[in-house]
Amino acid sequence: MKLTRKTKTLGAALLVLLASGMYLIAADHIDAPGVTGAGSASLGSDITDVYAFANGNNMVFVVNTQGLLSPAASGSAAFDEEVMLEINIDNGSTKDNIEDLVIQATFENGKVRVYGPAAPVTTGLNSTLLNSVTVEANITPYGQSPVIGEQNGIKVFAGPRDDPFFFDLGAYKAVLGGTASSFNNPGTDTFAGTNVMALVIEVPKSQLGSGTINIWATSNRKM
Repeated sequence: MKLTRKTKTLGAALLVLLASGMYLIAADHIDAPGVTGAGSASLGSDITDVYAFANGNNMVFVVNTQGLLSPAASGSAAFDEEVMLEINIDNGSTKDNIEDLVIQATFENGKVRVYGPAAPVTTGLNSTLLNSVTVEANITPYGQSPVIGEQNGIKVFAGPRDDPFFFDLGAYKAVLGGTASSFNNPGTDTFAGTNVMALVIEVPKSQLGSGTINIWATSNRKM
């Protein structure tokens, strides 16, 4: 299956040091109305956050989509079955920002299926779905305990979760507008009370190569 990639790298690729507990994120919550507007066919492909952090001998990757979901909207929110989310990993010595490994996730009939990590079939603007499912799980409904699938040392969770990203939009605008010189401590979390559709995948570091890796996430729609 070939898919057209919607590149959503959220700025520069994330550099993750496998040997440490370094924790890195990138975020982009508000896109153009054509992507995030009510009824938009692209809503399920809108990436809000990418997180990567070490958990002992494992790496955890988080890709969040569909930001600013209200509690009322979260109950009916669903992953787009026409969209494949992909975590791209550049682990080569050249660090050329070309994916050497990919971890892919698809959503269908209430389940999330994970493919990889494995070498990509294609790179660049298009992606091709890998052949073998590594692990799968039921998608967790809103308000229920997390359902976690585990196989071959890889874990996966998919479902609505509270938005973990903290951002004080009011203070940000004040600083830009020249009416404030710094952020407040504590600030006001603009995203408090809103949810995202979260994909969380935990993978042994041994399956990702050694040294440092660059990662970025993309959403891909069927051609």
